[in-house]
Amino acid sequence: MTDQETAVLLNRRADGVTEVVLNRPDKRNAFDDVIIQQLINALEKVNADDNTNIVILRSEGKHFSAGADLGWMRRMADNSRQENLDDSQELARLMNTLNHLGKPVIGLVQGAAFGGAVGLAACCDIVLATEKASFCLSEVKLGLIPAVISPYVVRAIGERQARRYFITAEVFTAHQAEQFGLVHEVCDDVAAMERRCDELLLQLALNGPEAMQAAKDLVFAVSHKVIAKDVIDDTAQRIADIRVGAEGQEGLSAFLNKRKANWVPEEE
Repeated sequence: MTDQETAVLLNRRADGVTEVVLNRPDKRNAFDDVIIQQLINALEKVNADDNTNIVILRSEGKHFSAGADLGWMRRMADNSRQENLDDSQELARLMNTLNHLGKPVIGLVQGAAFGGAVGLAACCDIVLATEKASFCLSEVKLGLIPAVISPYVVRAIGERQARRYFITAEVFTAHQAEQFGLVHEVCDDVAAMERRCDELLLQLALNGPEAMQAAKDLVFAVSHKVIAKDVIDDTAQRIADIRVGAEGQEGLSAFLNKRKANWVPEEE
């Protein structure tokens, strides 16, 4: 088995949690076309898994990801425009798959998150980073642009910050990333980040899995939309649908009868 064949791992934890793990620490978890495809496959697999309610995206080693693999970039430089387009469309499919995954995704970032790795972070629902994590939209240093990841990164950090960091390729810190909105919480170190992740997992386990998916879809449905009749009608239909659904009925019944809903794990 080659390094690339084990570059993306699935680690199934207890209580409906699955980790998608970048596993090329010797390459600073840089990715290429093969790993992009492995990530897509892994994400599609956990999305279809009824036993997975929450997904963690993380990496082995000192760095989350250094971005694109140098060998991959060399190959792309020698390829035709159509081959480059086909390749870029797969990266776009990865970002879209992660961004719209039907499960909550927690991203754990340590060390460097450069180039496309910033896009991965932007596509996660919750991002924790260590104090020493660093971020960089480094594409212009190579005479390139962060095109495919741009819709997600701009939504995460805002147009104003994007205009600066897309063109400067400056490195920014975990605290700056938190200030911009890319990172939700900064933790002292990897151990503290993992503890905080465990706390979030306990919090998410209290919530209806279908409701969390519907809540995530709701954000996409109303974000950047004018609050007009179509949006108002759509949101009214969404809450009506979920109230009469099995999970909504169970949640309301549990609340009214002062008992735990059937998705809440038993206390050990």
